[in-house]
Amino acid sequence: MGGTAVVVGGGIGGLAAAIGLRRIGWDVRVVERAATLADAGAGISLHANGLRALDALGVGAAVRSAARPQYTGGTRTPGGGWLARMDGAALERALGTPIVGIRRAVLHRLLRAALPAECLHTGVTVPALDRSAPDRVGVPVGDAVLDADLVVAADGVGSRLRGLLFPGHPGPVYAGSTVLRAVTDRALELSGDFELTWGGGAEFGHIAFADGRAEWHAVLTAAAGVRHDDPLGMLRRRFGGWHDPVPALLDATRPKDVLHHDIHELATPLRSFVAGRVALLGDAAHAMTPNLGQGACQALEDAVTLAAAVATEPSVGSALARYDAERRPRSQAVARAARQAGRMGQRLSHPLAVALRNTALRLAPSRATTRAILRHADWTPPSLG
Repeated sequence: MGGTAVVVGGGIGGLAAAIGLRRIGWDVRVVERAATLADAGAGISLHANGLRALDALGVGAAVRSAARPQYTGGTRTPGGGWLARMDGAALERALGTPIVGIRRAVLHRLLRAALPAECLHTGVTVPALDRSAPDRVGVPVGDAVLDADLVVAADGVGSRLRGLLFPGHPGPVYAGSTVLRAVTDRALELSGDFELTWGGGAEFGHIAFADGRAEWHAVLTAAAGVRHDDPLGMLRRRFGGWHDPVPALLDATRPKDVLHHDIHELATPLRSFVAGRVALLGDAAHAMTPNLGQGACQALEDAVTLAAAVATEPSVGSALARYDAERRPRSQAVARAARQAGRMGQRLSHPLAVALRNTALRLAPSRATTRAILRHADWTPPSLG
């Protein structure tokens, strides 16, 4: 089955969906409302399921060569004590790959490089869809209308298309936390490839990159919409007494590079990821909190599963029914687990609750942490042929 598809949204999930559909012989166009395709953002960790999806799309080797494996690190207290250690070698033995860290900008560029330039259209807003015909969807792009056999709504947590397709759904809600992040301006000597530190109502973490620089993030329990005139100065005051390398990471950052976003999620699960010939994908379908590092990985799983279903099913309708049946239960379960992980991590603020959590983590065997990661990362992609 061949056809034409329009992917609305040029983020990780949208680009991956376009690559997958092109690999099975479809004509694909990606439309993105930003003037330039997203190179914003800081860093990302990719677990085995995300890497396996990238392998199925033909870009896994390029991503691995640009990324840094995460073998060492773990979770700490603000004073530097260890709550849990990362065993990247055990994960590699179990899954065939360690977790890797990569800049989002690099990942975006590698995904774009797998697509011909002429299929990417930037600075385009899709205000609505014409679904009046049973076998086609009209996508208005400027003064033209693109006719498609399939539309992929990959337009993010605030998806306009989701709101049009499911007007009764309440949409994304504020998850109670806000995140500031940046990539350091220079390389640092870091003892861990990946670390998280949990304090009461606050988390600080870093991902080391192949070039020696690092992404750091600070998650704070705060009211939605709160912003700071001097974000970096606020963070230095808030985290100045935490263990090394937290102050060093902040000192290696330019103020202009700090990004600040409130965290939103789809706390009310969608009843379907499909409406007619439109498939929702990534954050548009299942925006989740970042506590498991699975948001992008789940979008990559979506992309491969959608392409495989379209390649093997006799019709678009049956392909989308299969996509929904395979992706919705898994991704929504991961979203629930991420929400629960946040409640047991940075969201805890009462001293007694924090102490009990820390004691439980210290007493847990290291293999328990490995099993927790395997629960979500051990996924095998369908073949795209």
